[in-house]
Amino acid sequence: MRKPIIVGNWKMNKTIAEAVAFIDAVDGVCHDGATYGVGAPFLALAESVKHANHLIVAAENCHFEDSGAFTGEVSVPMLEEIGVKWCIIGHSERREMFGDTDETVNKKAKRLIQAGITPIVCIGESEAQYDAGESEAVIRSQLSGSLADLCADCVKDIVIAYEPIWAIGTGKSASVEIAQQCCHIVRDQIEKMYGKEAAEAVRVQYGGSVKPENIVEYMAQPDIDGALIGGASLKVDSFTDIINKTQ
Repeated sequence: MRKPIIVGNWKMNKTIAEAVAFIDAVDGVCHDGATYGVGAPFLALAESVKHANHLIVAAENCHFEDSGAFTGEVSVPMLEEIGVKWCIIGHSERREMFGDTDETVNKKAKRLIQAGITPIVCIGESEAQYDAGESEAVIRSQLSGSLADLCADCVKDIVIAYEPIWAIGTGKSASVEIAQQCCHIVRDQIEKMYGKEAAEAVRVQYGGSVKPENIVEYMAQPDIDGALIGGASLKVDSFTDIINKTQ
């Protein structure tokens, strides 16, 4: 049995004070039936880690180099120093706006694993690719590049977030059938790359306009182990509702 994992991705939202207030309000609602967490902006990470007893706290990105002339970037040792144990990498917004590629995501994954920080690796196709029937090819290609040359035991512990780009922040969401089909493709590709044991162990999230009204349907699917949640993770009431509905 794979333990469900539901993580809110706050993106560029919440000051330090707002992040702490949210965690203080939600942390006690968490239960052992699933792993719950939030992806917080860099400035809010340290205080968020201090206040989270049950929630996991993830960085929203990192650089693969430990130091150097990379203005505005944050390294893995910097995350280690403040106690971060999880990190989102390869989000479509990072790929589209800031030049992340499968190659850089792969380098980040390797550095995070080396440091004992769990990567949450994001993949997903654009609307044009979906309309062209290219979803499966894109998913397999992104996984092949982003997860290249890892050890099978390492892959068992990472989290993969399938987020169709056309469903992120648009109010649209992939049907339960499409989400399940694509998450099954993810698991099948992991099996091709790293074997059945790794494929059965790795946790796969769906992301894209997930909210309290549809979380139960997605979580009922055999290959969906959780969700990476955007807008619905910004409000205490809606995220608490999601936690309560996934007991």
